[in-house]
Formats: sequence, C-alpha cells, structure tokens
Amino acid sequence: MHDLSDDPGTPDIRSAARYLRWLTATQRRRVVTGALLSIIWMLMLTLQPYLLSRAVDDGLRAGRPRALVAWTAAILVAGLLNAGISMLRHRTMTRLRMDATFRTVRVVNRQSVRLGAALPRLVTSGEVVTIGIGDVGQIARTLTFVGPGIGSLVAIATVGVLLLTVSPLLAVVVLLGVPSMAVLVGPLLGRLRGVESRYRERQGRLAARFEDMVGGLRVLNGLGGKETYAERYRRDSQELRADGYRVGAVTSWLQSFGVGLPTLFLAAVTWLAARLAASGDITVGQLVAVYGYVAVLVFPVQFLVESGQDISRGLVAAARVVRFLSLDPGTRPGGAEAPAAPAALRDPASGVEVLPGRLTVLACARPQDAAAVVDRLGRFAATGAQRGTGGTWGTDPLDSFALAAVRDRILVADNEAALFAGPLREVLSGRHRPDDAALHAALAAAAALDVLRGLPDGLDTLIEADGRNLSGGQRQRLRLARALAADPEVLLAVEPTSAVDTHTEAAMVAGLRRARAGRTTLVTGVSPLLLDQADTVQYLVDGKVAATGSHRELLRDHPGYQALVARTEADSEVIDTEDAAVPNPRRAEEPVR
Repeated sequence: MHDLSDDPGTPDIRSAARYLRWLTATQRRRVVTGALLSIIWMLMLTLQPYLLSRAVDDGLRAGRPRALVAWTAAILVAGLLNAGISMLRHRTMTRLRMDATFRTVRVVNRQSVRLGAALPRLVTSGEVVTIGIGDVGQIARTLTFVGPGIGSLVAIATVGVLLLTVSPLLAVVVLLGVPSMAVLVGPLLGRLRGVESRYRERQGRLAARFEDMVGGLRVLNGLGGKETYAERYRRDSQELRADGYRVGAVTSWLQSFGVGLPTLFLAAVTWLAARLAASGDITVGQLVAVYGYVAVLVFPVQFLVESGQDISRGLVAAARVVRFLSLDPGTRPGGAEAPAAPAALRDPASGVEVLPGRLTVLACARPQDAAAVVDRLGRFAATGAQRGTGGTWGTDPLDSFALAAVRDRILVADNEAALFAGPLREVLSGRHRPDDAALHAALAAAAALDVLRGLPDGLDTLIEADGRNLSGGQRQRLRLARALAADPEVLLAVEPTSAVDTHTEAAMVAGLRRARAGRTTLVTGVSPLLLDQADTVQYLVDGKVAATGSHRELLRDHPGYQALVARTEADSEVIDTEDAAVPNPRRAEEPVR
C-alpha cells in the first residue's frame, strides 16, 4: 500500500477520466494481479456447472458411483480452491482501493498547502469537507472495476463459448442478451451522473453554510439574524433533500434492474434450454449445465450494472477533485533576491504606500477593502494582471522576488489565522523558535500575560485546535503575540484588536507600538486608539486612498474620515458603558470555557 511519507506523484488533472486512469496507472502491478485473480475466480465459478453436468451424465445417469464420487470431489476441491482465490482477490482489491484513497488524500492535502491563504477565497470549506468524507471513497470504489469488472467480462465471454458446445442458439441468446441489458441500463447511468453531480454541488454549499452558521453563532445572535440564517439553511436543506430523493429514485431503478434483469434473463434462457431438453436436442446434464452457466452469469451481470453506477458516481467525484487540484493561488514563484535593506511597499491598485520603519494604519468603512490591500502586499493574491504591473517592494515588482524571500521577511497576521493544537509554547513559536523570554515579551506587548497566568501549565498548557478552549479576545491576543514573537522585517496585521474591550485594546496598541518601534508595520482598523498611535494614516474609500496624514490632521481636514471615526467612537461608548444583553460582534470578549 502507498506509504504516506512517499510522494504521491503528479496527477493527471486534464479530466475526471484521466485522473481515474492516473490512479490506476500508479498501481499497475496490483491492478494486473487483481484482474488475473478476478478472472480466475470468475472462471472457477463457471467451472462448477460443467463439473455438475459431468456428475449427472457420467455418474447419475450412467449408474457409475465411482464417477459420481470423483466428480463430486472435483466440485468440492474447485470450491475450496476458488474460496482461497476469492480471499486473495478481495485483499488485493482492498489494498488497491486504500492506495487510491490515501493517494487522493495526499494530493488534496498538498494542493491545500500550496493554495495557502488563498484557499478560503477560492473554495468553500464545505467543498473540501465533501471531498474528504465522500468523494475520496467514491473514487476508490470506482477502481473495483479493474478487478471483478474485467473478470465479469471474461466470464460472460467464457460462458458464451461453453454454450456453443451445448447449443449455438443458447450461445447467441446469451451473447446478445447481456449487451441488451447494458443498453437498457445506460440511460439510467447518464441520469444518475447528472443528479449526483447536482446533489454533490449543493451538499458542498450546504456544508459550508452550516460551518459559517456555527462559527458565527454568537455574531448572529448579537445581530438578531439567527432565525433568518436558520430559515435560509432550512430552505437549502430541503432542496438538498429533494435532490437526494432524485438520486435515490435513479439508484433504486438501477438496483432493481441490476437484480431483476439478470433474473428474468435466467428464467428466459432456462425455459429455452428446457424446451431443447424436452425435444432431445440437449441432455439432462447439459440442461443442468446451462442453468448453472446462466445462474453464474447473474453475478457478473449484476456486478457490471453496479460498476456502471460506481463509475458514473466516481466520475462526478473525480471531477470535483480535479477542479480543486486545478485551482491556482494566483502567486508566481519568482526568483530574484529580496531588497538588501528595508524598503517601501507600494500597492498601485489602491495607492497605499508603507514606508520603512513606520507604523501605518489603513482606515476604511469596509474592512474587506483593507484586507484585500494586505493580501496583495503580502503576495497572497495576484498583484497585477501581468507580471510587473502589480505591487512593488523597493524599486522592483513584488512578484519578481523569490516567494520564499517574501515569506521570510513579510508576515501577514490575519485576524482569523488558525491556531494549531499543541502546547502554547509551540503555538506561539512557529518555525522561528524564540526562547521563553522572547515569548513573554511578545505576550506582554499583546496584553496577553493575563491569558498566560490563567492557564494551568503556563506555556506548556495544551491549546485546542483553533483555540476552542479560549475566548475570542484571548485568541486574538495570542495571534498578535505570535506575530510579534516572529519579529518580521515587515508586519501586515489585519484588525488585530477588533475582538477586545477598549481597555485591553489600549494596552495592545501601546504594546504593538513599543514592540515594533523602528520596524515596518501596517495595521488595518478604525479604532481611535489605534489611529492615534499611527505615524501615518491612509484613509481608503472604495478601496483607494482618499487621504493620507496623521490621525489629527485627517480629523481636521477630511469630513469623511471624521464621520468614520465619530461612528466608531459612538459604537465603542455603547459597548463600554452599557450592560447590554446583546454583545457587539466586533468586541466579544468571552469567558474562558
């Protein structure tokens, strides 16, 4: 089976069918072994009716007990041998499916890492979850065809040849009847592929909506939008259920055909063989053999119908995986060395300029506009339609530098950045591994020493994934502490104080200013406490710089900026003075759970 430490290879993502073929090609030896074992297994199944017919004609009808015992013993030996072959076949096919499963998981995980921060913008979390819990398994089941599927085709051809020795008429009926059943089932397989594709798409969107609803439950309560969002989720869930009924209807017809058509076919061939036996054209032993051959055909025909169903679903699942693997993070690898000394960052799309050694704050009414600027300056989003037309670092285009150099010297601290599970020391350290003194200094600058003191084992306390055992404000302070502990040359922080009260925010802003003295820092936010500490404030309107200056200069000279700050101050006063039952979603300092 595929070792999880090995490179899974480069998948063929030109189409869903090519991806399935790539999975098959990566296991050529196992595929050949599984196909050979399946062929032998199926042929051994067709051997049983022949042995039974010889036992009837040479033993029972001829009155020869020894021949009867010999043929009976042959039937027993063939059955035991086939049982062993069946076990080997099943083990081989299981390993083939597991290899395909883990190989797909590896390439999906590798693509997720490659997309990095662009992942949430390009695909919903529900889509990734659906791939992981549904599509991967369905793709693996599709590969079953290369074993029993091939064996079934060989078994059908073999039965046709054997029937030629009994009755050409029966052989023609069988060899024409099996393709006729496939023709009857074909339209249903096409229908299944269509409804399955719609079901999977809606399932992914609904999973993403559920995650968003659960993650923002407190905010929805605060805004009074829980019932509205729940009603929307309920409506989408009912539509998904309706699509599920459509998938179930087609599947039920396929399963009925998979069992019913071979049974009807068996009855028709048996009736024809009985007529031939009654007329003396075939012997009783041959009649028994014909019945056995056709009875054996029930299984391969049924399996081929089920394989068609699995292949149809597998193509839908593979198409989703291929679409995910085809996503482009929008960044170019580059290759030039970064500037030797601290240099200015510029974003021509917005007009933002971040000067070395200064604390710059982006203020705008729409936080997503400021976040988009940060993504471009941090090279987490495309900076220009053509190479060299986007942001600059110093005098050169940002996308001309080696991506590793950009990541080493420019750190984007997103407000929703993940907190991985593990000891607090590792959560804060990242790959830089600062000592405990540096971690305490970073925690102090982020006003998070009280968080450390409240934990039972200090820096050794285990933090749950995404900081689930911490409050929203505590998580935000730890994110800022982690960014400060990294001590990057350029720090781009998105809304680092949005989830704390005014008193804590004042301490965080002062600590940030002190810790980043003489370092290039860009922060987004509209808090007066933050704006007042900035060396430069750049006021954005519709994603572009409308004014630049100090906080007090902009308050004096720009009415739009005045209105934005006044509105923010009014919101802060309501939050800090009222004992409100409904918390503000932007400042929700929860108790430790």
